[in-house]
Amino acid sequence: MDGREVTAAGVQAPRSFAGRATAWWSDPMPTARVAWLRLLVYPFVFLDVLVTTSWVRAHGDVPAALHRPLALGRLLDLPAPGPVLVPVLLVGLLGAAAVATTGRWPRAAGAAVFVLYLWWMLVAFSYGKVDHDRFAYLVALAVLPTVGRASTRDRQDSEAAGWALRSIQVAVVATYFLSAVAKLRYVGPEWVTSSVLLRSIARRGSAVADPLMDHQGLLVALQATIVLLELASPLLLRAGRTQRIGVAMAAVFHLATFVGVRIIFLPHLVCLPAFLPLERLRRRERGPEGDHPPPAGVPGAVTPPP
Repeated sequence: MDGREVTAAGVQAPRSFAGRATAWWSDPMPTARVAWLRLLVYPFVFLDVLVTTSWVRAHGDVPAALHRPLALGRLLDLPAPGPVLVPVLLVGLLGAAAVATTGRWPRAAGAAVFVLYLWWMLVAFSYGKVDHDRFAYLVALAVLPTVGRASTRDRQDSEAAGWALRSIQVAVVATYFLSAVAKLRYVGPEWVTSSVLLRSIARRGSAVADPLMDHQGLLVALQATIVLLELASPLLLRAGRTQRIGVAMAAVFHLATFVGVRIIFLPHLVCLPAFLPLERLRRRERGPEGDHPPPAGVPGAVTPPP
């Protein structure tokens, strides 16, 4: 026996847990969604490198003695950033991202973006600070090239697209869930009743958040809500209404965080559309007639039985 059982429809379904998990992870999803997601992920490289992490370029002028490479940097024995390496890395990354955005050579260009952006992040965070909002984005850069060619006009589903999209979704969920685990592991349940939000508002508050400083009970309730939502994040992996509500709640949470304390996880937000039916955008763009089957006699048409 191969660990599979035959369903009532005559289709073999995996019987073991490992088989079910593998089937779930590679469940076919729309290839067009990958194409749309690439149009968000690859152009974001320009915004991130030139605007949100433009300070990384300054590391080329920092003394090498201050460089403390992360574990991966030590494993690969990467050289310390310098006045030549950083500009070359910058130009190479932007060039690869430009090619990947066009959809040409999706595997080669996408792989180049992943390698160069990962190196850019090692340059960024080898001086004592590591941001956790880039985990899902790095996973997206790693898995999107594996799908190969994809167009927003594609109508078929594929296991390759399913595996890539599921990997991004799991990475998004892991970012939330492990954030709660870290809070409870390193601080304990006391995190919920601590003054973490109060300190954040005091340092980075706004006209919207500042009035909350006089309501510590409300801040504690918000902290408890944050932990509960992070622990419940695996529900995002349930397709259907639960998933749509979860994505909407995540978007509201990030918007509130930005409005309240000026913190925004842009790389992470770029990955949230992996949960959304982006493949429907082309159909809406073409109008209702875009979903009609081609007339008889046209390649791809199906003639109804008499």
